[in-house]
Amino acid sequence: MCGIFGIVGKKHRLGELIDGLKKLEYRGYDSAGIAYVANGRVDVAKQSGRVAVLEKMYEDRTSTFINVGIAHTRWATHGNPNDINAHPHTDCTGRIAVVHNGIIENFNELKQQLIDSGHFFKSDTDTEIIAHLIEEYYGGDIFDAVKKAIKRLRGAFAIGVVSADEPDKLVAAREGSPLIVGKTEGGGIIASDITPILKYTKEMYFVDDGDIIEINLNEVRFEDYYGKRRQKEPQRIDWEETAAEKSGYKFFMEKEITEEPDVIKKALTGRISEGKIRLDEISEWQELLKKIKTIKVIAAGTSYHSGMVFKYFLNELLPISVEVEISSEFRYMRQWEYDDETLFVFISQSGETLDTLESLRLVKRLGGKTLAISNVVGSTITREAEKTIFINAGPEIGVASTKAYVGQLIVLYLLGATICQAKNCSLETTFFQDLQRMPQLYENALKQSDEIREIAKKYAHFLHFMYIGRKGNYPTAMEGALKLKEISYINATCYAGGELKHGPIALLDSEFPVFVIIPKDDLYQKMKSNVIETRARNARCISLTTNDNHEAKTFSDDVIYIPHCSDHLLPLLCAPYIQLFAYHIADIRGLDVDKPRNLAKSVTVE
Repeated sequence: MCGIFGIVGKKHRLGELIDGLKKLEYRGYDSAGIAYVANGRVDVAKQSGRVAVLEKMYEDRTSTFINVGIAHTRWATHGNPNDINAHPHTDCTGRIAVVHNGIIENFNELKQQLIDSGHFFKSDTDTEIIAHLIEEYYGGDIFDAVKKAIKRLRGAFAIGVVSADEPDKLVAAREGSPLIVGKTEGGGIIASDITPILKYTKEMYFVDDGDIIEINLNEVRFEDYYGKRRQKEPQRIDWEETAAEKSGYKFFMEKEITEEPDVIKKALTGRISEGKIRLDEISEWQELLKKIKTIKVIAAGTSYHSGMVFKYFLNELLPISVEVEISSEFRYMRQWEYDDETLFVFISQSGETLDTLESLRLVKRLGGKTLAISNVVGSTITREAEKTIFINAGPEIGVASTKAYVGQLIVLYLLGATICQAKNCSLETTFFQDLQRMPQLYENALKQSDEIREIAKKYAHFLHFMYIGRKGNYPTAMEGALKLKEISYINATCYAGGELKHGPIALLDSEFPVFVIIPKDDLYQKMKSNVIETRARNARCISLTTNDNHEAKTFSDDVIYIPHCSDHLLPLLCAPYIQLFAYHIADIRGLDVDKPRNLAKSVTVE
């Protein structure tokens, strides 16, 4: 959940450590810190709060030359988010500094052993024990000391280590938490994500579990924990550095919503022609797709909601079982062996979501067929799954996922249509036509942003909200509620429309408005009755409906109109509207839309 960054080379400046952290701040922003080797010692500065606080401390020294440095932006797990618990952490001598992303599960046991050996601890974190363990083993070779220390760790970690005694060297290691390495002329870079490395190189090494890396002025060397050299081939990342910048927008979230038409175009490019879907990534699976009887989708958060849309889509077309499981629950369910009639689909924007990754590993052990859907080339899930379909959305910096959700939906629709083709089930022509004109429909949705903001102004002061929908529009309601609660801190609940009378309607009154997903589809009349039930309890109602619904204003306080399209695609078309509504509510409330409290972009700890 935290972000780590490190640089080695003769031409780097101190300000680069802070610039790298800025690009990783979406991973955690409770505190930030840097450590660099200068004048025979390790200088450390760390502060609770955002990276901007750290930047202010160093505003007159950003041009200072350094050879090696590490940096960290934190999402707190062990210890409160304060100055002392901020990373980097040092050993007793102050000559070894460590940054860490992950959780050390046996830290209490190790900490007591180290205290008994005479070590003194300053923080409440699990990370500090790593610095002291390295100190225990240090005999002049920091690489060797790190290698010995990490053998004693249980849990998940990606670490970066520097030593005052070896001022041109950075050592890093990974076990269960993401880490990426870029090789530069006369040095290299480490980071938790691609975005800070793009400034230096597009050729990147994706670190595997069990890798330990030494970066010095001459080489980047990979070994395993037992000293065996590992040969790595870099992967080229075609993202532009400017894609990870705001480009004049107030928030990344706003920018990323406006990028959604292009995301759809990229996700469709080369994959649909004359009513046929072509997914080259799974072209070898035609026979498998023909005989599939069960599909299990494993995901979390927004990715779970996209999986739910996929479930409703396929269940209306084929007599196969589609089950969607929350990854943090699935990995602890009792499992059995799987055959080739079951396909497992793992959805993760980052490709590093820990619970989803561990679920994937469980299924592989039991013989299941695994397909990943992700946005990040080279991420762990995409490397470990048998096949991967990429959504091609580019970097998403805002913590609340928007364009990645849209990309996931597109790919899942394409996957569903491919399965239909394999099973000789035809989709109507309008489905393909509307799918291909979706970028234009999204452009039109973006033009309604000011109108949606005016409606949002009426509701920004409420403390509670309810979202309701039916069939494929129910997961749309779930995603709308999630977006609102995570960036505006409004208590937003969600229910299938028919569930209201089974309990949730007791919540409703004049202070509990309802956001209704109510297009003119085959369940419109049922949904209309649900809305009328809410109005009878004095709840205000916002209806998101198709523009052929001329009666919506008679039972709604406010109406947001969308164009009509194939009923199958309504969840996709609704996405920018629910996102814009949540965005404007949070912005009107004066909140930091990109960095909601207590959250981080990539959940790499359990």
